Amino acid sequence: MNNSTIQLIQSMLAPGVMISACALLLLGMNNKYSMVLSRIRSLDDEKRKLIFQDKPEPLKEWEINRLSSLSEQTELLYNRIKWVRNAVLMYSIAISLFIMTSLFIGLQSLSEVDYTVVSLMLFLIGMIVVFTGVFCTVLEAWKGFKILTLEVKHTRELKY
Repeated sequence: MNNSTIQLIQSMLAPGVMISACALLLLGMNNKYSMVLSRIRSLDDEKRKLIFQDKPEPLKEWEINRLSSLSEQTELLYNRIKWVRNAVLMYSIAISLFIMTSLFIGLQSLSEVDYTVVSLMLFLIGMIVVFTGVFCTVLEAWKGFKILTLEVKHTRELKY
């Protein structure tokens, strides 16, 4: 292998490393997306069971409070899942940009056209998109803690 081939492979590896890194971030966010969806479904199921229970007497005060808590948590989880979705989209877009970076680096070796600026811009935009995804992840974690705090607060207030 000559030096230019080795340099080409090395140039294409930097975006490849970022593709792997983003794939790991994306895997974690996909798991979180699934977890939040499951939590929303379980809260909705609990609400349905409380509302449509087969007993003639009206709901007790703690059941009414629980329904209120469930509705509030569901709304907060819905807002949280938007941040998870945004992070998933950002990481997916970043992977696409890093793939395009590698392709343009490879194309440059096959053609007379200089794609250095295009490759660099795609890589830098990809890094900015990754940063945006990390920002979404931080906001999502903040919202997750807020929802947990609400649940703990309501559980402590229960009077049976």
